[in-house]
Amino acid sequence: MTDNSDFTFEAAFDVIAPQQQNLPFVFNSPHSGAHYPAAFLASSRLTPLSIRRSEDLFVDDLFMEMLKFGAPLLRANFPRAYLDVNREPYELDPKMFDGPLPSYANIRSIRVAGGLGTIARVVAEGHEIYQGKLSVDEAISRIENLYNPYHKQLRQMLAKTIVDHGVACLIDCHSMPSGYIGDSHMARPDFVLGDRYGTSCSTDLTDMLWTYLNNKGYHVSRNKPYAGGFITEHYGRPDKQLHAIQIEINRGLYADEENFERNEKFDRVKKDLTSVFQKIFNHRQDLFDDDIPLAAE
Repeated sequence: MTDNSDFTFEAAFDVIAPQQQNLPFVFNSPHSGAHYPAAFLASSRLTPLSIRRSEDLFVDDLFMEMLKFGAPLLRANFPRAYLDVNREPYELDPKMFDGPLPSYANIRSIRVAGGLGTIARVVAEGHEIYQGKLSVDEAISRIENLYNPYHKQLRQMLAKTIVDHGVACLIDCHSMPSGYIGDSHMARPDFVLGDRYGTSCSTDLTDMLWTYLNNKGYHVSRNKPYAGGFITEHYGRPDKQLHAIQIEINRGLYADEENFERNEKFDRVKKDLTSVFQKIFNHRQDLFDDDIPLAAE
């Protein structure tokens, strides 16, 4: 975690790209940002540690090896608690703000009701973030200066990939708490693959990911409890040669969730993910019709 004044002089997000993109895959880590503006921390009722409960800890690092195969990674530097780009641009809770929201704001979504809109009201465990109300101008500023440029960059990366390869596959990378799901006392799986119930990407891709992860000994679920958020739903257009799948990783597999540190299994999980995606890259001709040379074994 770092404490920044704002993102005026610091990058709000990074594009980590190989020298040449050899693959029709784009990786995205929208919730791993850990740069917290000082004014945001000052406005919060939470401690510097508890405000981090919504972070996708180290997810960008888990997928960093994809670069060596020729796939780029986009990652946010701003935290999810500050702005969530995996929402519609204006999913906003009117109770959070000191004035009327624009008429086009979506104030009735399920995510807003749960406190997890574009500007979140709570962190993962449901703890309120702010001491008081925010100005509407602050919300609009975050959306215009961070959200819109982030999605513009993602659209450009996907469009270029389609132009260069004839197809693009977005891998939207996330993590989930290791606790139980709701009141069911059902332990969370190791991985959840979300393809919007087969509508956002080739089901062959979901099948292949499920098989390879299972072969590594992981418990893998499909679409439950996470079917994919706004990014997966918005960008997943298989009929337009644009595929999108969300991958959720159980945080307890690789991190100490209380102390926000990598645990002793981090390197193994990273190695397993690299191995799984290398297999997918090498067998992508079973998924997509492209003539790009296969990644080296």
